[in-house]
Amino acid sequence: MSKLPRLTAKEIIRILESQGFILTRSSGSHRIYKNSEGKRVTVPFHSGKVLHPKLLKSIIRDMGLTEEEFLKLLNK
Repeated sequence: MSKLPRLTAKEIIRILESQGFILTRSSGSHRIYKNSEGKRVTVPFHSGKVLHPKLLKSIIRDMGLTEEEFLKLLNK
């Protein structure tokens, strides 16, 4: 398993939207996305800041993906 890249919130949101997640609401600096299956993902949005790797792993898990599947989406 390779290391996860360092990503900003904008990059993660781009992947979420490509997988059918839609912004349902914002609360302060957090954006909440849902898909048609009802899965909910919360992304802390701080412009230009890189997300911590543990937080990225949590977002990937909330999306219902493995790290390998996420990396494939990232490389598309």
